[in-house]
Amino acid sequence: MQHALILLLVLVAGMGLSIEAGLLGPLGEEVGHFSATLSIFLVGASLLTFALIFARPRMSEMFRQPRWLLVGGILGPIYVVVLTIATPLIGVGMTMVGILCGQVGASLVIDHYGLLGSARRPVDQYRALAFVLILAALWLIH
Repeated sequence: MQHALILLLVLVAGMGLSIEAGLLGPLGEEVGHFSATLSIFLVGASLLTFALIFARPRMSEMFRQPRWLLVGGILGPIYVVVLTIATPLIGVGMTMVGILCGQVGASLVIDHYGLLGSARRPVDQYRALAFVLILAALWLIH
């Protein structure tokens, strides 16, 4: 049951990314790509700051972790800038399928080799087929 709820949560979050892309494209064209990206992160940082008021933050633990774990802080803005630039040019659907293709490809490599501290999950024929189908979806939606 918990697994199904997590999958539902992941699906809803994915839907949110498509909505975010749809909002960022026009915003980026009006105010500039970097300004739109900054606005998204300022709103998010404000919400997280508010949430931390009610949670027990463990910020001191964060600075004891290996520095490479903080690379996600660099990747997030890059991702949002790409969304902001690509969406008006190729549409939300093509942008999201392209991102999904990149995510699945990288995820399969990370899982297969157990990179970044994840458990090893070998790529089998079903996972490989799923990736091929996503590539086909990218080609078909183009």
